[in-house]
This record gives sequence, C-alpha cells and structure tokens, in this order.
Amino acid sequence: MDLELTDRVIVVTGGSSGVGLALVNDLLSCGARVATCARDLDRLDAATSALDGHDPDRLLTMACDVRLAGQVDRFIAATHERFGAVDGLVNNAGQSLMRGFADTAFDEWMSEFELKFAGVIHPVTAARNYLAASDAGVVVNVNAVLARQPEPRLAATSAARAGLLNLTRTLASDLGPEGIRVNSVLLGLIDTGQWRRRFDQRSDDQRGDDVEQSWEEWSAAIAADRGITLGRLGTAREVSYVITMLLSPRASYVTGTSIDVAGGVGRYV
Repeated sequence: MDLELTDRVIVVTGGSSGVGLALVNDLLSCGARVATCARDLDRLDAATSALDGHDPDRLLTMACDVRLAGQVDRFIAATHERFGAVDGLVNNAGQSLMRGFADTAFDEWMSEFELKFAGVIHPVTAARNYLAASDAGVVVNVNAVLARQPEPRLAATSAARAGLLNLTRTLASDLGPEGIRVNSVLLGLIDTGQWRRRFDQRSDDQRGDDVEQSWEEWSAAIAADRGITLGRLGTAREVSYVITMLLSPRASYVTGTSIDVAGGVGRYV
C-alpha cells in the first residue's frame, strides 16, 4: 500500500537511536524527506549514515536540545529552508527516570516535566505555521502507557507522561481547525539500547546462579513480571510502523487519539 509519503517533509526529534532512528529509516524508505535532530550531532550522523535507506539528499541532521526554544526554532527554520515545507512532526526526544516518589529530588521532578513538555511545546510552536500550510499537517507525540497506567518505580516520568497525554488532546482540539491532526502512540517496554544496557550491566547479585542467562530469557522474565500479554519486549520497528501510519495522509480522519504499542500490557479500559 502506498502511504502517500513520497516527498513529504517529516521532522523527527531524537533520531539518533531506538524508535527515532528506526522511524527515520522507514520514512526515507517511504520516499519522505526527513529532518532529524539530537543533542549529539556526531552520534546522530554516525547512526543515520549507517541506515539502509540513507540518502543525504533527503536527510537533514542538526544538533538540537528540544528544551531550548531558540535551538528548536533554528532547527525547524533550517528544515523549511532546505525542503520548502514541513508536513509532519514527530516529538520523540525523551528519556525515563527510574525513581520512586521518595527517591526523586524536586529538581528531578522539574527536569522530567521540562523535557516532556518542552519537547512538544517548542517544536509544535516552531512548526505550527508550516504544518497549517500543508495539505496534510500532522503531529505525533511519542508517549508511554505510563500516561494511563502509572508505574511507582517511575513516579516523575509517569506524572509527566499523563500531562503530555492531556496536552495532546488539547493540541488536537486547538490545531484541528487549522487542518493539523495530532495523535500519540503509547509505548510499553520496547527493546532499545536502554534495556540492553541494563542487561549488560547487571550486578553479580542480580545475575545470581543464572550467569549464562540470555537476553531472550532475561527480557522474557521482565515481560512476564510486567504482565505483557505477548510475553516479550517490543521492537523499535514495531513502533515505527504505527507512527508511519499516523503520519500518512491516508489517516486523514484520525486525530485526538492514542494507540498503544505495548504488547497488551495495558490494564485500563
């Protein structure tokens, strides 16, 4: 099926690894022109240059911290100058803070809120007029199931993601009259570098007698502990497919909604 993304200009924040990197690859493979950013430009360029779909004529990479409005403004302006349009925006930059309530310092709460909200507010503000000028303007916010199903071990992140889910609905309402669709994907446990590092960095106490435990065995145990129906972690490509669908003009009547990409972990109705 043709997703009608050929020559569409899509902005992806946080494109140096995981979901963002997989999405950049898939969008290039669909014929889109892609602008992506990360704080570490060397890492971003190394990652994107290794992609199967890499095409320097259809890809713009820039260093940008989404918490800083000025940097975001320059990134979006450079995208429009290079490609002449902005049709889609994927707010993907972010991370999680593994802390319970009592262990989270106040400045860590503020840092989580700043990253989750600034990472959407600044790019949407900078790209809004360009998106409105498109005949298929669309925003996708990459969020997490934590937005509806808080995790006590991720107290600040859960709270910030709940706020982002609320903000996404507000943006869908506010930007709809301008022809801009706004949706979100809610991720469960996805097999990214973060989980691989946790596996590699297990202490001897965590390894116990099972020193030869494989990644597949370890991650399956995590999935069982978290109640993931499919019994495994998801992949970045599985998330990318859903985001790509939401970006497609074929999804032109889909706005103000969220889609779980979580293997059935959600326990809410």
